[in-house]
Amino acid sequence: MPSHKTNAARILDQAKLIYELKEYPVDESDLSAISVAKKVGLPIEQVYKTLIVRGDKTGVIVACIQGDRELHLKGLAALSRNKKVEVVPLKEVQPLTGYIRGGVSPIGMKKNYPVFIDSNIIIQEKISVSAGLRGLQLFLSPQDLISITKAHLGEISLLMD
Repeated sequence: MPSHKTNAARILDQAKLIYELKEYPVDESDLSAISVAKKVGLPIEQVYKTLIVRGDKTGVIVACIQGDRELHLKGLAALSRNKKVEVVPLKEVQPLTGYIRGGVSPIGMKKNYPVFIDSNIIIQEKISVSAGLRGLQLFLSPQDLISITKAHLGEISLLMD
């Protein structure tokens, strides 16, 4: 068990939810979810990436999608009641969330932004999201992630070409 607890882990502890922290070696040149999946020994369908998005009506929102998929902007816009949404520029991610790229967790951000998760998450037994640091993943049940983030589910991802 890693010696350092992240905000995300502390929040799960407070909620008495079961999770596992898994460390992995970080490769600065490849922070992709596919690389993380290989390093933590999970199929890519169970590794979720967290994207920070801005809607024209709602402002900042959070999207979690399978690591091998891409964000479906129109689907997310409709689900989040925006006319359009766009991924925020990388330089804004840390000021908005408190997390750096490759270590953005949907749990424990600076503010409680609305969270939207692709609905295919519910077919998984366990999933993995960043624990809030590069090199550290949280393994937990999809239901626990949905409940702790008060997430809305919908069709927000597409298969990558």
